[in-house]
Amino acid sequence: MYYREHNPPHIHAYYQGYEAAYSINTGEKIIGKFPRKADKIISEWIKDYQAELYDDWNLMLEGKQLKRIPGADQ
Repeated sequence: MYYREHNPPHIHAYYQGYEAAYSINTGEKIIGKFPRKADKIISEWIKDYQAELYDDWNLMLEGKQLKRIPGADQ
């Protein structure tokens, strides 16, 4: 997630040269390419941390510091 983002609420994910954006609401890939297994891991991670991601999205919109969320690789 970057400051000055745009709707819909989403995150950016990077993995071994791949890049994609995922919806916080659905966990589905919006744009980009990811290996199938990594795609599934990110989608499940988003569902597990959806509330925290929305909290960070709202903090980002207010220009406040984001809270740290454990990564999908942990």
